[in-house]
Amino acid sequence: METRNVVILGSGCSGLTAALYTARAGLAPLVIEGHESGGQLSLTTLVENFPGFPEGIQGPELIDNIRQQASKFGAEFMAGTVREARLAERPFLLNVDGEEVRTRSLVVATGASARWLGLPSEKALIGHGVSSCATCDGFFFRGKDIIVVGGGDSAMEEALFLTRFASTVTIVHRSETFRASRIMLERAREHAKIKWVTNAVIEEVLDVAKQEVTAVRLRDVRDDKRWELPISAVFLGIGHIPNTSVFKDQLDMDEDGYLLTRDYVFTRVHGVFACGDAQDRRYRQAITAAGTGCMAALEVEKLLEEEGR
Repeated sequence: METRNVVILGSGCSGLTAALYTARAGLAPLVIEGHESGGQLSLTTLVENFPGFPEGIQGPELIDNIRQQASKFGAEFMAGTVREARLAERPFLLNVDGEEVRTRSLVVATGASARWLGLPSEKALIGHGVSSCATCDGFFFRGKDIIVVGGGDSAMEEALFLTRFASTVTIVHRSETFRASRIMLERAREHAKIKWVTNAVIEEVLDVAKQEVTAVRLRDVRDDKRWELPISAVFLGIGHIPNTSVFKDQLDMDEDGYLLTRDYVFTRVHGVFACGDAQDRRYRQAITAAGTGCMAALEVEKLLEEEGR
């Protein structure tokens, strides 16, 4: 079996940037694309805050551009998801949908997946008024009425941020009690633009036929009463799930599964580096993911050079 110099897990901004840099270094990286090829940017429409694109760029187009750039310098791509990773000794051994891959170094750029409500109408309107990223998409709803779903700190942070743009922000939560910290809850309650709908869940996002959000259909969990609330956008503030379960008991993680690193990208296993949203629960931006992907690639290059590879 061939032993690769470097394998990169994930094909979002961080993974593709790592691929670009390691490919330019002549390391012939292999990118395992993962279950969500292109990462969260592949579900995004217009990206206006990535440097170098004054008119903005579509998320899938940005991802495709970086992929082509990495391919140009020799990066290879493999469809599939890692089902098992053996990191006890080098070279590391990966099981990619039943196929074994061996590598001297590993970059974990598996990202994090947003938690969704699981509604067909919600899925159909992602990028058309349904979003899981206030900092990415809030600007597009200046002067509009929008809602944020959730009851934790993430929801409060999203709601407070969105008040910069929206006319009103309504927080929808299935209970009257909140998981959010007291200080975050108080900040939200004191804000004049924030309204509250508690003991309610969203049953449908309207209007899929128009390819835009015009309202949500709500249901009171106490008496099953249903009504429609006219709004222009739905922001999910119910958190993200890092795609790191395959590394449980092998790499250090926090209580939610985000990988813990030192000096930016080093994991506790020599030769394994982590970047992007798999280890960044704070910023979660395309540009920060790309930045840590670059860092991981430079450390891989340094490691292999020191080992004479």
